[in-house]
Amino acid sequence: MPDTLHDYLYLASQSPRRRELLTQLGVRYELLLADDDEDAEALEAVQPGETPDDYVQRVCALKAEAALRRRERRALPDAPVLTSDTTVCLGGRILGKPADGADAAAMLGALSGGTHRVLTAVTIVSTTGMRHALSISEVTFRPMQPAEIERYVASGEPLGKAGAYGIQGRAAEFVERISGSYSGIMGLPLFETAALLRQARLQF
Repeated sequence: MPDTLHDYLYLASQSPRRRELLTQLGVRYELLLADDDEDAEALEAVQPGETPDDYVQRVCALKAEAALRRRERRALPDAPVLTSDTTVCLGGRILGKPADGADAAAMLGALSGGTHRVLTAVTIVSTTGMRHALSISEVTFRPMQPAEIERYVASGEPLGKAGAYGIQGRAAEFVERISGSYSGIMGLPLFETAALLRQARLQF
């Protein structure tokens, strides 16, 4: 395989946090977002009996395959493609993005006063092949009063976020302790991502 050095990559993610984290690493990127006719949400459907660990890695790999097809369809120049997927789990239960405010409040109520896991998978595809990494972190929330949850949900921040919260936002006040990767909890574990990028021959 060609031993090509790359100076940028394609980021197949709408997450502003992932863009910020790549910029923090000094990585140049171009967005490679889904077309209107792509059913991106269908990729995130949970299969019966699937564990959270298997789920997040499978979805991330599917996103990478879809992004590769997108790059080829658009006849874009060759460069590595990065995808990532984050899920929150409580026991074996996957807490995805809340459907509405009531769903967000129920998730936050379940997380209150306990410890849950945050799993973030990363996939990078380049001329050297497809590589994967999985970051596993634990987050402990202090007990939260119903009125606190209500105010947080009313802020709109929980919507669109796995587990109904963003650790880099207002939810930080609920976090008593974390064990693992803070950037992984945000959505892109920088230690694992940097290692994959070096393997993919990316200069940064």
